[in-house]
Amino acid sequence: MSQSTIDSDTLDSAEADAFRARCRAFLDQHATGIAINGPDPRSDQAVAQSRAFQMKLAEAGLAGLTYPAEYGGQGLTKAHERIWREEYADYPDMTGQLTISHGMCLPMLAEYGTHEQKSAFLAKNISAEHLWCQMFSEPGAGSDVASLQTRAVLDGEEWTINGQKVWTTLAHKCDYGILIARTDPDQPKHRGISMFIVDMKAPGVEIRPINQIDGGIHFNEIFFTDLRIPASWRVGDLNDGWRLATAMLMYERVAIGTGSTSGIKTPNYKWWGDEARRRGRTTDPVVRQFLMRLYSEEATKSLVALRTRAEMKAGKTPGPGGSLGKLHGAKITTLIRSFALEMVGPDTMAWDDTGTDLSGPTEGSRFSTEGSKWAKAAIGSFSANIAGGSDEIQKNIIGDRVLGLPREPSVDKDVAFRDLRTSST
Repeated sequence: MSQSTIDSDTLDSAEADAFRARCRAFLDQHATGIAINGPDPRSDQAVAQSRAFQMKLAEAGLAGLTYPAEYGGQGLTKAHERIWREEYADYPDMTGQLTISHGMCLPMLAEYGTHEQKSAFLAKNISAEHLWCQMFSEPGAGSDVASLQTRAVLDGEEWTINGQKVWTTLAHKCDYGILIARTDPDQPKHRGISMFIVDMKAPGVEIRPINQIDGGIHFNEIFFTDLRIPASWRVGDLNDGWRLATAMLMYERVAIGTGSTSGIKTPNYKWWGDEARRRGRTTDPVVRQFLMRLYSEEATKSLVALRTRAEMKAGKTPGPGGSLGKLHGAKITTLIRSFALEMVGPDTMAWDDTGTDLSGPTEGSRFSTEGSKWAKAAIGSFSANIAGGSDEIQKNIIGDRVLGLPREPSVDKDVAFRDLRTSST
């Protein structure tokens, strides 16, 4: 199938109906929700079920719909992708654990990887046989990622990498990852950075879990000690890593802000409406006002997501508008947290380790009816304001790159990185 055909946004009605029926048949059989038996602190069960679902999706010819067939995709059109998203929206999300692997790493490799890289890595990423992570943040380079200290030095036909990354989601479960490292300290901090593919199981990679206050182990810190990777595993041009990192962050914000589905979706409103009815609170004016505000916020977020998806039809890296959806999602999470603690009351302190229902409106330890860990859900919700870039960073991006407001002064813009004093030097 030609690229122009893949980019097509229309199908004849018969073909569209047939494909929609095919999607529904698959989802009816396989999208039954993520079921956890007992605590799952390392996300072992959730990840295993997400990967199993994706492998079945690949076997059914429904994975990687718009990616070329030569790289493990289906070579279908954007219209097929839209139909899939519309249908998937009515079922439990089975692929939340693959958000980074599929929403960030996969499109980056597809857009910026060489033919050899795509041939080697895309198919097993699409099928979830291999899981990928993103390694940007460091102890001294969080919101200011460009201050990173991890070094990559070319030694013949290999790169040698030394340094540390932190807050890496699911690194302990991943096979490969995308990393940015400094390759030229004589250039300003936003230059002299390059992007690389890393084998997470290679000698020289040490993964240490970060124990969270809620008992989970979802994030990790990673230490690289003389890690050697092939020279061919550099992604993009030498010292062009910041441009690629920015592109990857745009994909991340779109993945977080728009999710895996399409259309006007209000899953939290529907779920909390059911919960209010279950608790006999539908006549409470405070509850009713919350539900209508939640509906308005989710509907608006869906409209923003639709616009963002429409802007991606050309198949290029999404723009800064993705920060709108990401920031809006964090706002909704904050709204729900405050309401949940009030409506649920003492149950927020009742810990029940018999199981957690992950088939609710969003991924993770979530608000389900019985056996939920309400306190864990409330604690975990704070990550929405940080993951993928803090709310403050999103507001800066929106002000600068969406609204065109003047940028803040940058005193280190043209200063060589080795001459800067950073928080880790």
